[in-house]
Amino acid sequence: MNDLEIIYEDNHLIAINKPNGLLVHTDDTGDTSLEQMLKEYLKEKYKKPGNVFLQSCHRLDRPVSGALIFAKTSKGKERMSALFASRKVDKTYLALVSRFPDPDEGDLETWILKDRVKNTVEVVKGEKSGAVKARTLYKTLGKVGNFFLVRLHPLTGKSHQLRVHMKFLGCPIAGDVKYGGPSIDDPSSILLHCRKMEFIHPIQKVPVVLIADIPRQTLWNKGRRDITALEASE
Repeated sequence: MNDLEIIYEDNHLIAINKPNGLLVHTDDTGDTSLEQMLKEYLKEKYKKPGNVFLQSCHRLDRPVSGALIFAKTSKGKERMSALFASRKVDKTYLALVSRFPDPDEGDLETWILKDRVKNTVEVVKGEKSGAVKARTLYKTLGKVGNFFLVRLHPLTGKSHQLRVHMKFLGCPIAGDVKYGGPSIDDPSSILLHCRKMEFIHPIQKVPVVLIADIPRQTLWNKGRRDITALEASE
């Protein structure tokens, strides 16, 4: 838990700044998941003798970093998941790409289709069986080293949506070799970060703003000053 940054906690919810490369849930790899790590943290912090309730309210792909929300109660899980399902959580991502998007900003809406065997998604023309609509607002903020910083607002929450949309624009995310992005030094990471989430707390009914700091991963960290300046100029 020493490496995990908790950015919010109350009686019902806990949010962390997820590092790249960590699983949200346990899978067939047997690798330790964030869910397991947080359960141990809560058990120790609150001296709980038995099992600890903890469930994620949404997910981030393993190589993606940023704000991630878990529920500490069944009530929190049910109501927070309902907020995500009804698109009442405003999400802001940052991505570093190696090509300048053309156009540099826009409202992108496409049909996308998931291949569950290959675990990849592609943009398809027109409605096909199994395809779903995905919509993303994006804006290029400027240059950061050898990359371009793009701010992304997913208005739908489909699997690999931002990754496939950036590929569709001809500027796949750095590190995302699955979608044609250039490789980076860290094969467990792609340069996509959930920077901010905003919502009305489903139980307390107060505004909540979660901000996840820029990752300490080398390429993000190298551009930290430029990224902060570009965000501030908006």
